Amino acid sequence: MIILPTSYFGSTEYWAAIIKGGEDVVIDLGENYVKRSERNRTTIMTSGGVMQLSVQLSHANRPRQPITSMRVDYSKRWQHQHIVAIESAYRSSPYFEHYADRILPLLERHWDSLVELNMAIMEQICKILRVAVPRVSTSYVVASEGDIDMRLKQRGSTFVAEPYVQVFSDRLPFEPNLSILDLIMCEGPEARTVLSASRL
Repeated sequence: MIILPTSYFGSTEYWAAIIKGGEDVVIDLGENYVKRSERNRTTIMTSGGVMQLSVQLSHANRPRQPITSMRVDYSKRWQHQHIVAIESAYRSSPYFEHYADRILPLLERHWDSLVELNMAIMEQICKILRVAVPRVSTSYVVASEGDIDMRLKQRGSTFVAEPYVQVFSDRLPFEPNLSILDLIMCEGPEARTVLSASRL
């Protein structure tokens, strides 16, 4: 079994696990929120290098909060910042015009919880990749020996990304394990093939 946390867009490693794991993948919504993780962060490539985008959350510093209790904070204009950053980074990518109208409106809506936002994004990315939405557990998933537990913050990843042509590859080296946004904007329908060729 592959156990995943909920994720804001998710990295290529995250999505390679979904592609490769099939019915053996479960999204754990019974866990506690982990700060500074991809539960509310994603990483894109800009002309100036790697940029991290974070969803603002209310009371994110409180310990041991269930992930389902995390509320989105709109006191800062994080949505606008994310949209501008994504447009700036990927406007010249081969598939921006094809996917922007399916993704950016999700960042314009008002979501009460982080999980609602993340699951809406997941459903859209699953449609783009032509893959079934993974099953979800509302109670904490206990990992067994042999399971791949991707909830752990420091877990010693063995992921090997299949290289692809990134937007700024003429001036910047290939950056593995960026947001799924980077891959779909650059590779479009071939994104699933790239994920399948990557190694967990």
